[in-house]
Amino acid sequence: MGRKKIALIGGGQIGGNLALITAQKELGDVVILDIPKAEGMTKGKALDIMQLRPHDGYDVNLTGTSDYKDIEGANVVIITAGVPRKPGMDREDLLSINIKIITDVAENVKKYAPNAFVIVVSNPLDAIVYSFYKVSGFPKNQVVGMAGALDTGRFRTFLSMETGFSVQDIHCMVMGGHGDTMVPIIRTANVAGIPITELIPEDRLEAIVKRTRVAGGELVKLFGNGSAYYAPAQCAMEMAEAYLLDKKRVIPSAALCEGEFGIDGYFIGVPALIGAGGVEKVVEFELTEDENSALQDTYEKVKKTVAETGL
Repeated sequence: MGRKKIALIGGGQIGGNLALITAQKELGDVVILDIPKAEGMTKGKALDIMQLRPHDGYDVNLTGTSDYKDIEGANVVIITAGVPRKPGMDREDLLSINIKIITDVAENVKKYAPNAFVIVVSNPLDAIVYSFYKVSGFPKNQVVGMAGALDTGRFRTFLSMETGFSVQDIHCMVMGGHGDTMVPIIRTANVAGIPITELIPEDRLEAIVKRTRVAGGELVKLFGNGSAYYAPAQCAMEMAEAYLLDKKRVIPSAALCEGEFGIDGYFIGVPALIGAGGVEKVVEFELTEDENSALQDTYEKVKKTVAETGL
């Protein structure tokens, strides 16, 4: 059998954290790939984590490379390649640069890891995951975008900070595009089954929803150069683990909708069942009129960004 192989395309902050988490969970051997001028950095990160292993007892191997041949046969490919946001930029400003990068990545992944489950993290997420899907020609169950998991995790975090309750007991869901038009579904939010509306006054809840929508931008401002990396890495790993261990997790993810929630032909944040078959299905449920109209707004925004890809 041998170990599973996990290829990380992009060796920046998210890539480095992904490599560490993969090693700690012993999910498989790791290949960190970046452009030739960053090859030293990927080799350095891989070697540094290799030297960490004796102290915490992991038995996986990590390598750094700039040669796509080294990702051959990967079971999972996680793509973080691209430029991060700088203060004042929105995710859409990145499109022209990152579309060139994702096209090259898609062609190489198709060549060397045609059976991999691919998780795209690069922004603007909804357009970049669509572009990967179009260029690679992969089946829809093999391609997913990581965004809803992160937006949901941020919403859960802020609700926990507000209530003082364990984040583990807080459940909620954020749907839609990965941007300021995302749709937190407030009526699904609960603490151990108790509706959040019973525990937080409406005005505070509204403020938390607003903060969730711009949470990525809040971090960009704080960092001054670059964007979030710890939480996005863990979210992508949660999706990879659901696939590798056939967990049948329902995770808000940018999945290709073909009629679900009235969306057709686009990747957008929806509850997706992730198991050994990849994205095994989109889990549909009835939306209220307000939720539906908010989802249609975000759908229009996603369409507009995708149109700019020219694919």
